[in-house]
Amino acid sequence: MDLFDFMRESEQETEAPLAARLRPVKLEEVVGQQHIIGKGKLLYRAIKADKISSLIFYGPPGTGKTTLAKVIANATKAQFQQINATSAGKKDMEQVVKEAQDRRGMYGLKTILFIDEIHRFNKSQQDYLLPFVEDGTLTLIGATTENPYFEVNGALLSRSMIFELTPLSTEDILELIRRAVYDTERGMGAYDAVIEEDAARFLAQMSGGDARRALNAIELGVMTTERDADGKIRLTMDIVKECIQKKTTRYDKNGDNHYDTISAFIKSMRGSDPDAAVYYLARMLEAGEDPVFIARRIMICASEDVGNADPNAIVVAVNCSLACERIGMPESKIILAQAAEYVATAPKSNTAVESIMQAGRIVRETGSLPIPGYLQDAHYKGAQGLGRGIGYQYAHDYEQHYAGQPLLPEKLRGERFYIPSGNGYEKKIREHMASLTKDSRYTEPEQLLPRSRED
Repeated sequence: MDLFDFMRESEQETEAPLAARLRPVKLEEVVGQQHIIGKGKLLYRAIKADKISSLIFYGPPGTGKTTLAKVIANATKAQFQQINATSAGKKDMEQVVKEAQDRRGMYGLKTILFIDEIHRFNKSQQDYLLPFVEDGTLTLIGATTENPYFEVNGALLSRSMIFELTPLSTEDILELIRRAVYDTERGMGAYDAVIEEDAARFLAQMSGGDARRALNAIELGVMTTERDADGKIRLTMDIVKECIQKKTTRYDKNGDNHYDTISAFIKSMRGSDPDAAVYYLARMLEAGEDPVFIARRIMICASEDVGNADPNAIVVAVNCSLACERIGMPESKIILAQAAEYVATAPKSNTAVESIMQAGRIVRETGSLPIPGYLQDAHYKGAQGLGRGIGYQYAHDYEQHYAGQPLLPEKLRGERFYIPSGNGYEKKIREHMASLTKDSRYTEPEQLLPRSRED
């Protein structure tokens, strides 16, 4: 590095945003994420020993993904290079690979390549890196806000260790806020600013676990607030509220947070918890989720998890969907809440889904078994000559409008796919079917089998 490079780098550090200036240099300065970098943890030991393998850091914004990469850069003897997937192209990667190969061949030095927002690379770009990671030319560190199992090639994943970073706690953010306000070397301490304790705690809570969001608010507050009579910049609750504004809801309609939230919503309705259901509903609506998409999930839950235990659930859910299409937001949120609460509090039965799954399995195993001749269509000339419709017993001609004639294919006689539960309205269905068929399976105690099912 010559004098001009040094001066340019020094100017960049001075002019950098507070969040960048305050970024830890050493592992001991990192706040939070003790589940992966606490003393004795695998990543802590690897960084200290300078034995880093390829890594993927996954987590929401402002949780320290780039920070950990920078800490590794400061701790390693390997050459550290960084690119951003939003702006880098194949030529940039080719240049990095060529330099890494030269460095390895001439000096025996390793190269660590940090790719920020690696999920932005398409499949071919990720594939290009694979052989160089495989042969040790590059040690890859990727950072992503998206679930890597959705966004990163399986081949790269299999050669990398994945570490999930979680949102920072309120106490973690408070520690960073105090550093930001009072640190005279890298923070805003030279401005002689103070922050009220209730304002600091409010800011920490409103940051949503995003350190960068909190630090940006501190920087904005210090730089725009006039000094009081004592010559101090005083960050009060009112000032902090202006700087942080609305809390951001972390929700990507194409990412795993979308699927996590809708999964929690469905499982809350299934689990008969209307409070949890309406909470996750509110999270989705605040993040801008399509009300029609939510209504579709309520309809599915009404059949899959309520079914005939309360046949009105599907009626409520369908009408909710129609109303949402006709009315739109913001009023649709009330209709969605009503439907979600109805489904959540309704008696539960999954017999509809169990019956169709069991019937589907039998169809796949047995194929197209012959339909009994007396059930086949007889509304054409010559049908009787083929034996179609002969012997059919019209149900309404019999007591209780039930003939008892076998209607399944002969090989499946006696098979039961739908056994109503003893819950809600299905208890009445169960009693009715028992009186019609005299089948003991309708009078036996309900058999509940523990099962784990995907949504």
